[in-house]
Formats: sequence, C-alpha cells, structure tokens
Amino acid sequence: MPSKQVITQPEQNTDRSGDCTVDRISLDSETAQNFYGTWKVEKLLGFANSYNDASEYPTGQKFIGDKIIIEKDFFSSKGLKNYKNYQYELKNPLYQNTATCYNSTSFYRLYKIQIPDLNENDEVQAIDISDPSTKMSIPVSLSFLAVNDDRLILLSEATIFELKKITD
Repeated sequence: MPSKQVITQPEQNTDRSGDCTVDRISLDSETAQNFYGTWKVEKLLGFANSYNDASEYPTGQKFIGDKIIIEKDFFSSKGLKNYKNYQYELKNPLYQNTATCYNSTSFYRLYKIQIPDLNENDEVQAIDISDPSTKMSIPVSLSFLAVNDDRLILLSEATIFELKKITD
C-alpha cells in the first residue's frame, strides 16, 4: 500500500497593512482593464504638500474638462490643450506598476502626498507610462495613481486631479 506523503508549505504572510511594494512590473489584467479608456479631468483635489514647483496656485493647471486617452496600444495627453509641455502621443506605450501601497498611511509614507477622499484601506498603484523605443518615462510632470482599480488620479507637478472615465 503506497504511503501518503504530505507536503506542507510555509504560511504566507498576507498582512501587508504597513507597506508598499516598490517594483516595476506589468499591469495585471484587472488594473489594465480599468485603466484603459478615455478620461476627462473632472476636478482639482488639491496640492501635494511635500514640494512646491510649477503648479499653478490656487487653482492648479487649467486641465478641468480636458481629456487623456489611455489604450493598450495608444496613449495621448494631447487633450491637455493649454500646456504644450504635457502633450504626448505614444504608439504601443509601456504601462508599468512602479509601486503598490496597501493603505493610505503607507502611501503617504512613501510619497508624502495626501489625497483627499483616500480611505485608510484603499490600495494605491503608481502607474508609469514609457516610450517603447527609448524605455524612457514620460516626464514626471504627468503621473497616474489607480485607487482600488476604480479611481484614477492625475498628478501634474504638485497638483492633484480626479479623472472620470468617459469611454472604455
């Protein structure tokens, strides 16, 4: 009679309440599905408190109502009409998750940015967009944060905007 062999795996620690994972990885399918679409800059959320740069106080850059297209094979920020420096168009862009924070406290510790309406247990992913030929990121003047795969935040300089998906 063959003996039964029991293989035990070490228990994995799934409590990631106090940390962020910082690693450049491809977007998972759920994040990608929610990230792709045409987005409209809906409202100014505020300003990062860690630095002061080219942000336009007190109203932020004139992005409200402007559109950004994020598709699997195409990215365009040419809809940011008032700012030539922020207008990019890329075919087959590289979208990568550069950090995932598992709650608002760990996000704040890593980025020193307080996002209004961020709940304590919200998961925030920083998403980087790069040119496929040079592997260079579009300049830091435009950064994206996906919150729980259902919100998208645009950081421009030190200004924080909420985006609203208008088409998938």
